[in-house]
Amino acid sequence: MRSRLSEPHADASPIRRRLTHRYLGLAGILILALVSAAAARAGSSVGGLRTIQVASMGEGNDAAALRARIVEQLKKSGRVRTVEDAAAADLILRGSSGIWATGTVTLHPRSKAEAETIFQGYLSLELVDRANHTTLWSYLVTPSRFHTGSITDDLADHAVVRLLDALASGAAGGPSAAAAGAGAQTALHGAGSTLAAPLYLKWFESSGVTVTYDAIGSEAGVEQLAAGKVDFAGSDMPLTAPGPSVALHATQFPAVTGGVVPIYNLPGLGRSLRLTGQLLAGIYSGAIRKWNDPRILEANRGAHLPDAEIAVVHRSDGSGTTFVWTSFLSLSSPQWKSSVDTGARVDWPVGAGAEGSNGVAELVEKTPNSIGYVELIYAIQHELNYAAVRNPAGQFIKADLASITAAASGANIGSGDLRISILNAPNRDAYPISTFTWLLVPEHGLSAEKRAAIADLLEWALTAGQKQCSSLGYAPLPHEIVAKELEAAHAMK
Repeated sequence: MRSRLSEPHADASPIRRRLTHRYLGLAGILILALVSAAAARAGSSVGGLRTIQVASMGEGNDAAALRARIVEQLKKSGRVRTVEDAAAADLILRGSSGIWATGTVTLHPRSKAEAETIFQGYLSLELVDRANHTTLWSYLVTPSRFHTGSITDDLADHAVVRLLDALASGAAGGPSAAAAGAGAQTALHGAGSTLAAPLYLKWFESSGVTVTYDAIGSEAGVEQLAAGKVDFAGSDMPLTAPGPSVALHATQFPAVTGGVVPIYNLPGLGRSLRLTGQLLAGIYSGAIRKWNDPRILEANRGAHLPDAEIAVVHRSDGSGTTFVWTSFLSLSSPQWKSSVDTGARVDWPVGAGAEGSNGVAELVEKTPNSIGYVELIYAIQHELNYAAVRNPAGQFIKADLASITAAASGANIGSGDLRISILNAPNRDAYPISTFTWLLVPEHGLSAEKRAAIADLLEWALTAGQKQCSSLGYAPLPHEIVAKELEAAHAMK
């Protein structure tokens, strides 16, 4: 049974085999240098040795190898002390993982014996305070662009680098307390975004506030909020976007940063696909119909793309993910902007529709030669390949926590307006289809108890909750945005 990454204890069930990738020779040296540098930074800022128990990295065949490598690298750093007994530790590092084959590549076309299997995978981590079980830090590690040796070593080594950096910088400090007061007594009902739903469901289980959340899509969630059927909505569209949100009087709180990725199912492709906004607009408009179209081949020189029709998949319901996707296509292509434009729903020129992000992922998963779009976590959950996308700096960037964080870091909030877009962020390392997602709270109609409960929930999500989001591939909000939001949340009480 294929794993689904819902929390760090999920069963990954990866394939057990010798894990090798194509690599550049300097990559291993670079990883060791990063580990050493991170260890030095940790030693300069952490008073005394932290005692860490490295718990399970999942239940799959490769989880034990990942755990062993993490323990080995932490011991080499000399900056933390690892123990086997959780009762002797002050910190617990736990996780889940998955590794799967995506294809093969032949280094010498005349010798099939020298074919190498290409792997993809993830390592999801949480650092937990043993005394109060609160999350201090989290991260989702995905494979490096270039690495030596095994994918297990690559994932584990980069996990150690990130952990030591977090300890050194104080990012793994004590979290805020769980929500209490009115939040502990008053039940809330929300609905909307599927893009952020995996994180919201995790948050609402941890916050101390009783919350029911229906992942029905941004458009339907906003409609229910406008009709007074829910207490708050999750939306990936700012209030200025076309649709029912225009007439809604609500305060919007950026909750987290995510990335929408082009997922694809190309059996046998031995490398990661590279796409531009213009190519994606051409595919979704029907102007580009085959995978071996010269325009796609130009961006993927040396790739063996099939002479096959592209099976286009899109959302059939009103979707904030669609709003983000079509907004990016409109920015990339004047033809798309003039003929299709942007929205939670559009008149798709080609393709088959599926309901919800899971529906899109499942349809791509079972349809050879298909392409679709989902938030990053859904691609990982369904073990699907996703393409690198060219950003305004001309770099082909594959979505990960670092590239999504880079997009958010350039957000201009000088005016105080939090309805901002970070699509096509100018940062050289930014993933171009990155977005904030919002929680919408009505300005009128809520009881004092529910307003206080929502304020408690927001304050928790903007502090302790931000420490949980990275394990699922969402990037924490910039500190400047969090500061403004906490002021607004406090004013609700």
